[in-house]
Amino acid sequence: MKTAERDMARKLRGEEGLAITDIARRLGVSKSSVSLWVRDIALTPEQHDALHGQNRARYRQAAGNAVWSAQRRQQRASWQIEGHIAASQGDPVHAAGCMLFWAEGSRLRNGVEFTNSDPEMIRHFVAFLRRYFDVPNEKLRVACNLFADHVERQREVEQFWLDLVGVPRECLNKTMVNRYSRYSQKKRQNKLPYGTCRVTVNSTQIEQHLYGAIQEYGRFERPEWLD
Repeated sequence: MKTAERDMARKLRGEEGLAITDIARRLGVSKSSVSLWVRDIALTPEQHDALHGQNRARYRQAAGNAVWSAQRRQQRASWQIEGHIAASQGDPVHAAGCMLFWAEGSRLRNGVEFTNSDPEMIRHFVAFLRRYFDVPNEKLRVACNLFADHVERQREVEQFWLDLVGVPRECLNKTMVNRYSRYSQKKRQNKLPYGTCRVTVNSTQIEQHLYGAIQEYGRFERPEWLD
């Protein structure tokens, strides 16, 4: 028997009139245990009224959250429709940008992330973002992933990618440096002269446009991309 938890549960119920769910959460025990411990404690009319008020507030909050979630999902769906429509226009530049993202992009909850070591691929994808979504410099973020042999020229490599993307140093996120293992040290040196670059844009609209377009180009449906 959890005597201390039981005694505290009875005190919270009798003196403060807390709901069983709140008591269980506060004490870290099951609701069934709390219900058993306090079943003989009668609440005052004032405590009953307070609990009813809390339950109504929780219901309104839950209902509001459900409406907000439904509205956000509907908005994401409308952005996917925009992507479907854009893909149906047959623009090869749009198709290339979407296919690059499909192949090399990363799925974020509310944004777009694209990583590659090929400067021309990065250049093309950034041009695609600017052309179709009017992404300003201040929304672009650049991050470098380097190897140990890049350390001495880290600032030079960072500037290379910043110049390529066409953004100031304020758009640079923290650079990551991968250290070579003893086995791979000699084999991997100079393989990627500028490491890899990651370009990120925080935009749910762009993310969902791309998902809609990719589904149109690929002739498939991916409902989970709306979640």
